[in-house]
Amino acid sequence: MGFADLLEQVGSTGRFQVVHTLLLCLPVLMMASHNLLQNFVAGVPPHFCSAHTNFSASTRMSAAEKLHITVPIDANGSPEKCRRYESPQWHLLANNGSTDPEVWEQAALRGCDDGWTYDERERSSSIISEWHLVCSLRSLKSMGQTVYMGGVLVGAGVFGALADHFGRRVLLTMCYLLMAVSGTCAAFSPSFSLFCLFRFMCGMALSGVGLNSFSLIVEWIPTRVRTVVGTGTGYFYTMGQLILALVAYFIRDWRWLTFAVSLPFYVAFLYSWWLLESSRWLALKHKPEQAVKNLRAVARYNGRRADGKKIDVEVVQSSMKKEMSGCKSSYTSLDLFRTPTMRKMTVCLSAVWFSTSFGYYGLSMDLQKFGVDIYLIQVIFGAVDFPAKVIINITMSYCGRRLSQCGGIVLAGITILSNLFVPYDKQMLRTCLAVIGKGCLAASFNCCFLWSGELYPTILRQSGLGWVSMMARLGAMAAPLVLLLGEYVTWLPGFVFGLVPLVSGIAALLLPETLNTPLPDTIQDVEDSNADNNLDIPMVDRSTPQIILFFGLCHLRVPRLSLRQAL
Repeated sequence: MGFADLLEQVGSTGRFQVVHTLLLCLPVLMMASHNLLQNFVAGVPPHFCSAHTNFSASTRMSAAEKLHITVPIDANGSPEKCRRYESPQWHLLANNGSTDPEVWEQAALRGCDDGWTYDERERSSSIISEWHLVCSLRSLKSMGQTVYMGGVLVGAGVFGALADHFGRRVLLTMCYLLMAVSGTCAAFSPSFSLFCLFRFMCGMALSGVGLNSFSLIVEWIPTRVRTVVGTGTGYFYTMGQLILALVAYFIRDWRWLTFAVSLPFYVAFLYSWWLLESSRWLALKHKPEQAVKNLRAVARYNGRRADGKKIDVEVVQSSMKKEMSGCKSSYTSLDLFRTPTMRKMTVCLSAVWFSTSFGYYGLSMDLQKFGVDIYLIQVIFGAVDFPAKVIINITMSYCGRRLSQCGGIVLAGITILSNLFVPYDKQMLRTCLAVIGKGCLAASFNCCFLWSGELYPTILRQSGLGWVSMMARLGAMAAPLVLLLGEYVTWLPGFVFGLVPLVSGIAALLLPETLNTPLPDTIQDVEDSNADNNLDIPMVDRSTPQIILFFGLCHLRVPRLSLRQAL
């Protein structure tokens, strides 16, 4: 296609692409920290009712004795979390604190009118202990994460559509600043309602950062390295999960932890002014002068100044004449559903994104349930992404996107459902199955992000990615609500989290393959590509393998043989 030739002329895999991609990927490290921050700032510490304010006892009474006469014991032998004795049960101190259970079971009980006492040995503070989100208010913990994911959903729709109108770089710079300021305000919020408001804004900014970063990366690289660069970008998110565990281990206060993971976005805002707008998008928006300027800048960075000078407005317009003539002056999200191919593509991608996000956050947002040290399980859940993404990179390169996506999401559903048949006392086996399922979903995320960017045309790429990201956030918002069902039917959340990915695997099979195909620029390109996909069968080509070193990984070009050639 036209722009691909221009990109090769100025250098498609040179120094500019390396530095540009690296700068865009660095903030992705902290995106994982914001997505999974809830595990640490909203961890529920051991707690019990505080004694009555007028309660007085001997100064020689230990804390354990005071607890024993003011708080009853539950069936598991632990202090009740939401009830206390109406008055101190002094007789329980007799006979070394033992008595007939029927005696204290008949004592009058009441709620925690005087607040709660928290065990802060694990973390010095959390939003749970700060605003007492326990007992009757425990559902607010899930609401906090749902509000955040609601912000991600709104941001996907707003910033996705705006980026197609005003450009990727401008919106990205604005989102960096919004993320930094909103995160700082959330860290020092005086109330839970304000905390939720600023976390909502963080979610909006995170969508803008993710969508625009990916588009700026994929629109400045050639087709042959898209798979490896897309996978490399996913590794930055994986590393961010490990960084979160490390930072949270050393910063035990929820306010300073929230501030720490927001601070790097101030730095990203400062250097984002160096980033270049996509020349592909500029040309399609009838701004060839700016497109030429950016292409020449890339040529200088890549040491091809002479080749860059050969590119002018006429060259750009002649190279992309077909694409520019097929573009309307403006597009809306309705264009995602206007033609049959775009409509089928959007519906199927929506199902894949929803189920992947639904299962991913269903497993990742409640780490305390595994009964393992929360920092260790965060590291394990993050580390499993490395082999998972290596495998998905290989399968995407050799088997294509369609089979990789379907296989990853179906395998995730099977492992999650398998956990329903494992007894609760076998925590090691249950954790291993959950880790495998989470790895499959992480691989699925990596695949669908790259695949969606390849399926949608340049003129609607941000709107398309924004739409499917909204569907993903609907899944993420639904996940904590489904977890609440476990209080009534313990096996129901696992059943739902496993069934939904299995069903969406069918939708993945209905999507066209994009392995080694050029990026579409217009809706007509998508329609033409779909017609070609009905004839072509992905097989092995005669082209020689091309090894591209990017992020220390190797990518082998996988070829195709058309049905016509085969016959």
